[in-house]
Amino acid sequence: MRIALGADHRGDVILNKLSVSLEVAGHSLLAFNSHERRTIDYPDTAFPVAHAVAVGEADRGILVCGSGIGSCIAANKVKGVRGALALDELGAEMARRHHDANILCLAADLMGDRTIDRVVEIFLTTSFEGGRHTRRIEKINAIETGNC
Repeated sequence: MRIALGADHRGDVILNKLSVSLEVAGHSLLAFNSHERRTIDYPDTAFPVAHAVAVGEADRGILVCGSGIGSCIAANKVKGVRGALALDELGAEMARRHHDANILCLAADLMGDRTIDRVVEIFLTTSFEGGRHTRRIEKINAIETGNC
């Protein structure tokens, strides 16, 4: 799977760890985070990750910031993105199964390494359920295009 990655300065260490494990698992990565250890605002990494997913350069995206909220808000401003903040395994599963989320947003300050690893694994391996959820995704798409 092609995965776009981005983090602000609060999530940089976590994203670097994730990059290693994702590459070992055989994923192709597009990294948009800065390794300069300076302050970086979450929209500066959320937008290129969201854009890469929206235009098909990446199948999924992962963003990490302090709370996960800012990156999620910024990513969802890009048409075609369904970013979800998942703080636990159930959140990651529902984000994929019911909402067909294509970007996972993680909270560096609120989650431990093992939880993050498990949430990422679930997000990447869970399929969209379709069915009644497809109708809801179509309504979200209509809102994005102004056809609601």
